[in-house]
Amino acid sequence: MSLMITDECINCDVCEPECPNEAISQGETIYQIDPNKCTECIGHYDTPQCVEVCPVDCIITGVEETQEQLNDRYLQLTGQH
Repeated sequence: MSLMITDECINCDVCEPECPNEAISQGETIYQIDPNKCTECIGHYDTPQCVEVCPVDCIITGVEETQEQLNDRYLQLTGQH
């Protein structure tokens, strides 16, 4: 998993539409990020868009992944791999 949302999430709904991979969805109590879809926006943007728009800074790095791992996931998700 590359990014994760902490329990400080206020359910403001701004991160979900920003995700180009549709990795963010409403969980039971807060939004959550699907680790199988998150690429930290590699292939789409220079920076993770959810982090850019989050008003409470509750999106953090979970398990570290290399640029290569994230890029490979992007290629798989877009059918280029």
